[in-house]
Amino acid sequence: MATITKTDEKTLLLQLKQGDELAFEILYNNYKFRLAGNLFKLLKSDDLVKEILQELFFKIWEGRAQIDPEKSFKSYLFRIGENLVYDYFRKAAKDKRLMNKIMDTSSEIYLHIEEDILSKENAELLQKVVDLMPPQRKQVFTLCKLEGKSYKEVEQILGINAKTISSHMLQANRFLRNHFKPSAGIVVPIFLGLLLKGF
Repeated sequence: MATITKTDEKTLLLQLKQGDELAFEILYNNYKFRLAGNLFKLLKSDDLVKEILQELFFKIWEGRAQIDPEKSFKSYLFRIGENLVYDYFRKAAKDKRLMNKIMDTSSEIYLHIEEDILSKENAELLQKVVDLMPPQRKQVFTLCKLEGKSYKEVEQILGINAKTISSHMLQANRFLRNHFKPSAGIVVPIFLGLLLKGF
């Protein structure tokens, strides 16, 4: 299906606000593949993508009266999608079976943490804890997590193999999880940041 124009989309959003199911279906078909692609990068699971996508559009339908046709619908959709993913991982943090499922099915999860999610204060706190790690582990974590480099890039920079990098990341993640208590307020954004490539 061809991408609809901004003018058409605004009309469809106005119709959606009035409860028009056809307008909802057109908007759904127009965005579902782009949303699914973005969600898959975060979740690495077709089943989870379908589940989140279904919940996302259910929220759109339920909250249709609050949609502002003058604002970017695409940004609105992607923001809701990311929030649902964050909610999923928050739940996973409290559910050991769900956490194990994530680890079993998702070897390359990488969530980008927005600046508004991880505040400056939390970033400074994180850095202080990272500084407590052994030198090489700190280097690996900093390059992979804080600088967003791939394992291949880190291999070239540090001269170590992917297995060693993965081991360092696993140990770094465990160290951070053990260090931060649920009451610290930083646990959710930190946890999201820990679901990295090779975890």
